[in-house]
Formats: sequence, structure tokens, C-alpha cells
Amino acid sequence: MTVTYDKYYQTENLFGEPYPELIEFFNKYPKNGKILDLGCGQGRDSIPLAQLGFDVTGIDNSKVGIEQMNQIAKTKKLKLKGIIADIFGFENFDGYDYVLLDSMFHFAKNDRIKETEFIKKIISEIGKGCFVIFCIQDTGKKVEILKDTIGFEEKVDRIKDKKFKYVFEDSEHKSESNYRMVVIRKQKH
Repeated sequence: MTVTYDKYYQTENLFGEPYPELIEFFNKYPKNGKILDLGCGQGRDSIPLAQLGFDVTGIDNSKVGIEQMNQIAKTKKLKLKGIIADIFGFENFDGYDYVLLDSMFHFAKNDRIKETEFIKKIISEIGKGCFVIFCIQDTGKKVEILKDTIGFEEKVDRIKDKKFKYVFEDSEHKSESNYRMVVIRKQKH
């Protein structure tokens, strides 16, 4: 998949602006927190969150996407560091205040176990008080699978479940998708 996204990311800012709902959520919290953006791509979310004042680490397996994001971070002097790596191999979740997973899970038959186990790993390894923000297409059974996966853990509070529309538009086409933002927080005790 890396090669595919490296090809797509030849188009800068491929996916456009971040969801307004996501920025609205982060605007409600102190801007000195640390965010881990898993599957950050070109930094669609990472860059504006760093511009808000957060310290952001973005991880993606696309060399092209990470290089573009790091160049913008350097030019704009942002607290933003992009790392080229497979998110599923990431191990160091402690120390972050927020973990962001935007459009990372599709729960296709061949990937479902890998994805649900990764979500469970994140929740069990994050620190107390850490938020996990999922933005996921609201189609098929994706949201249901996500909620069932989150439901395994009794030590999380459900903070937000918001439906919204995502409009993607480029020079060739325009599409609109139903999305959900599901936010949980690991209990502090």
C-alpha cells in the first residue's frame, strides 16, 4: 500500500482540509498536549493541530507524505515530527494525551482481526486520561464493529459520538460520505 499512497501523494494536500468537527473538538482542550496521529498521510490533521499549538507526532508508511509534512512543519516552525513507519508496529503509546486515527479502519474481512486487535492494544497501552479519537466512514457495519471493539474495555469513558458529512472534491470529481467521530478517554483511576 505504501507505493500506492506515495503515488497518490504526488498531489499535494490530496485529501484537503481536516474535518471541522475534529478541529472543533481539539479547540476545547488545552493546546499544550501531545498528539499521536497514526496514519497521518501528508498531515491533513497533523499540520493544523500543530498550528493550534499541540505537539504532534505523525506516523505513516508513505515516505512521500511524511517528507511533505515534515517540510511544511520545518517551514512553519511547528512542533510536528513525521516518522515513516508501519502504524501496526508502533509500540510507544504512553506519554501522549491524544491518539488520532482518521480513516484508518475499514474492517474489511481480511483486515478485521488485525485492526480490532490494534485498537485493543492502543487502549490497553495508552496512559490514564488519554483520549483516542476515531474518524471512520459510517457505512456498513464499521461503526458497530468499532464500538464492539471499544466495548471490551471497561476503563474508558465515551466522550463523543458525532455524525457528520465528509465532502471530497478534486479537479476530477466530488463525493460525499457519511462519517462518525467517536472519542473515548481512558479513565484516570
